[in-house]
Amino acid sequence: MNNASRIQTIISEDPARWRLLQLVHSLGLPDCWVGAGFVRNAVWDYLHGRYPSPISSDVDVIWFDPCHCTPSDDRALEAALRDLDPTVLWSVKNQARMHVQNGDKPYISTTDAMRYWPETATAIAVRLREGNTCEVSAPLGLDDLFNLIIRPTWRFTEEKKAMYQERLQSKGWTTAWPLLRQEPGLPTELFEL
Repeated sequence: MNNASRIQTIISEDPARWRLLQLVHSLGLPDCWVGAGFVRNAVWDYLHGRYPSPISSDVDVIWFDPCHCTPSDDRALEAALRDLDPTVLWSVKNQARMHVQNGDKPYISTTDAMRYWPETATAIAVRLREGNTCEVSAPLGLDDLFNLIIRPTWRFTEEKKAMYQERLQSKGWTTAWPLLRQEPGLPTELFEL
């Protein structure tokens, strides 16, 4: 079984995450995914031999639509998701506008935007497809996630290194998942930007 199939199995066997994917799918948003800790934490729990941790932080919903890319559009979608499940802290971000906030060149899709996220193991998302199947997007691959490696992406190796270091300290990942190990960033050319 390849790593994408393993993620599909991990997510589909987690009733809480599967239900949240269904709620997000019901909105019918273009190029829409649920990513970051939603996937990463479930995989790390699985690799540590334990049941999935409850979803305690925000659920990152990312989508791409250049015609509806105001912050108020995202807030309206967060409100719609809160109506469907008020127990979840929803974070909805249209990636068609996030390049401005992040100081990047314009993104061309949600998957392209994920290439600019802080860690390789975080730049992963899932979505439901027709037929109730789970699709995985991992523009930087799945090796670091499944090898329990925390590694900065190219922008966070040098240019945004302080931000990356702050994330490592504030997240407490190595305490929650003690098998994790930190590795240095990879050369920029490996990210094929």
